[in-house]
Amino acid sequence: MAKNTLSSQFRKIDVDQFGDDLFKEEEQADASSPGSLTLDEKEISNLLNSGKQKEALKLALNSAPIGSKSQFSRDANFSSVLKILLSIRISEIEALVNELNFDEIDILMKYIYRGFEVPTDGSSAHLLVWHDKAFNKGGVGSIIRVLTDKKRV
Repeated sequence: MAKNTLSSQFRKIDVDQFGDDLFKEEEQADASSPGSLTLDEKEISNLLNSGKQKEALKLALNSAPIGSKSQFSRDANFSSVLKILLSIRISEIEALVNELNFDEIDILMKYIYRGFEVPTDGSSAHLLVWHDKAFNKGGVGSIIRVLTDKKRV
């Protein structure tokens, strides 16, 4: 004989709490995360003037405001990173990319795609070279992570 299915005692989980109308965005990165640091323009300029493009690039990538709600800080960091990327000669790009770890490659790809969104004179060709070298190191997974991530730079 069948059990009584009209009883709701079997229901232990309140499924109404998972409704679409109660969706909440992911929390913003806390202030102690490495991506929440502000980028120092003078330090970047000093590193670029002294020929230390690798250090300038690593500093800019590690201080990227990932997930920041401040459009001003994201724009300021983007302009600094774009300035760094365009100042590096094409022959040096592969060596610099090979020294980056995979997290830095993903952040670099985010900046490359943002550079594609706002092209300037001569930047697209240079960014395509950066994209090719970063793709060779990071693979398809890097592109997928960048395109599916909700946190923007």
